[in-house]
Amino acid sequence: MNKLDLSNLNDRTFPLILEKQAAQSGNAAFLVTDTATISFAQAHQISDSLATGLQGLGIGKGDIVALFLGNRPEMVLLTLAINKLGAIWTPINGDYKGQWLLDNLKMARAKALIVDDQYQDRIAEIEDQLEIDSIVLLGEPNHSQLKNPIEYQQLTTQQATSLDYSNQHYGDNCAILWTSGTTGKSKGVLQSYNSWIRPVLKGCSPQYNSQPGDKIYCVLPLFHTAAWITSIYRALIEGIPCIIEPRFSVTTFWQRIKHFGATQTFLLGAMGAFLLNAPEADDDSDTPLRLAQIVPLAPNQWPIFEERFKLQLIRTGLGQSECQLVMTQLENREDVPVYALGFPVDDTIIHLLDDDGKPVAPGDVGEICIEPLKPHLLFNGYFDNPEATAEAYFGDYYRTGDLAKQDLNSGAYFYADRKKDALRFAGRNISTLEVESIVRRHDAIADVAAFGIQSKEVESEQELKLNIVLKDGKRCSAEELCEFINDNAPHYFVPRYLDFVTALPYTPTNKVQKFKLREEGINENTWDLKNSAYVVRK
Repeated sequence: MNKLDLSNLNDRTFPLILEKQAAQSGNAAFLVTDTATISFAQAHQISDSLATGLQGLGIGKGDIVALFLGNRPEMVLLTLAINKLGAIWTPINGDYKGQWLLDNLKMARAKALIVDDQYQDRIAEIEDQLEIDSIVLLGEPNHSQLKNPIEYQQLTTQQATSLDYSNQHYGDNCAILWTSGTTGKSKGVLQSYNSWIRPVLKGCSPQYNSQPGDKIYCVLPLFHTAAWITSIYRALIEGIPCIIEPRFSVTTFWQRIKHFGATQTFLLGAMGAFLLNAPEADDDSDTPLRLAQIVPLAPNQWPIFEERFKLQLIRTGLGQSECQLVMTQLENREDVPVYALGFPVDDTIIHLLDDDGKPVAPGDVGEICIEPLKPHLLFNGYFDNPEATAEAYFGDYYRTGDLAKQDLNSGAYFYADRKKDALRFAGRNISTLEVESIVRRHDAIADVAAFGIQSKEVESEQELKLNIVLKDGKRCSAEELCEFINDNAPHYFVPRYLDFVTALPYTPTNKVQKFKLREEGINENTWDLKNSAYVVRK
């Protein structure tokens, strides 16, 4: 391993980092799959050729290249090549198709699109509506439905020309990541080099504390921010291998870990739950994996997971595309539970503010707002959306949209809710996530979305509404559900309004679009507590 010293901000660009690793540990493995191992020197050489090929397509400084690719080393090599030109890469979510895919590509204003075999049919369906100069196909062109795709191999066989990226700045835009679109139209988050590198240096690297022989196992899709911070870019900075898997599989996970000799990984909470729910095996504890970060994993599952698989779980924190490191836990403090968000790092100050931008009382819930103490810690704004960028700030403080409260004894912060997934009524902040967790316990409920409807009486407050999807063959009245809620939760969790619906509007990433539900509001069929015979017990 060769963990680079990046204390000099001028070194914080990915082209320079790759160049250093190629010079200092060139033969060391960087990107690993079943069929290929690419060293740092090879990655440098291949990305030079790719950059030259992209130059031939007219790609230059500030241009945007969209990547609609599965998990594969070429995705990483292309991002490095694009950045060597001073251009910007934007990943397209593999779940996108049809109109949603078309809208995302149009918003990206990409000059070129690179797509692989598994997604090319989706592009072919919308190709006539795209305004893109070049489409590159990573795959077999002979039977492609695309009209005139450029072969990826043409880019890799270019004789590399001299590339000068010495004048790039650590605050330059290098990528655009897209929000999920759950609270409104998707927004393109402009990422600088430093906005990627900071969370690695300040969060992931200290937490994983890599040792010689460590190998990262990456199963997160490469359109996901966390995959780059916890795996790809961390491997690049630390000089250790990163194993890239096409996808997560609960049935082969441990077999693959052993096959590659992987020692570190990052998983989403559902993945951890799937692994725990799998049948126990005699060799569960016989694994080279020694460190795992699973976000989020229920606190009661932590000791079970660690004991069964004989590894250490790393505490988590809070991050989002706009600020990839908000808070973290670098220590396993006994007075701070594992589910805490943790603490801010030393280059930011966290403020908990109310709707007017004023500090909340100590111990109260407020919106997490970040005061950066240095430039280029946060995102560089929303792409083509100055209005959304302005709305994201209280003066110089970035508004995360996340609600939290601070424990006055330990100083640790604890998550409350997404601000747009919370509402204020009768002086109370009501977490819609908590309401939904109660409703889901009823055996007739298949799905639920809790959200706020503007109060007719008080302009600054909202009243709770539930949209309910019942399980097939199950029946439940509004009054019965309200009684269940009243029995199992605070009385103010009982909704003012309720609709039984056949489905909820989801994004391709399986998140409910609550902004659509708020827009729909109430209708003539909506059940209204005030017009019913049900009486809430307080």
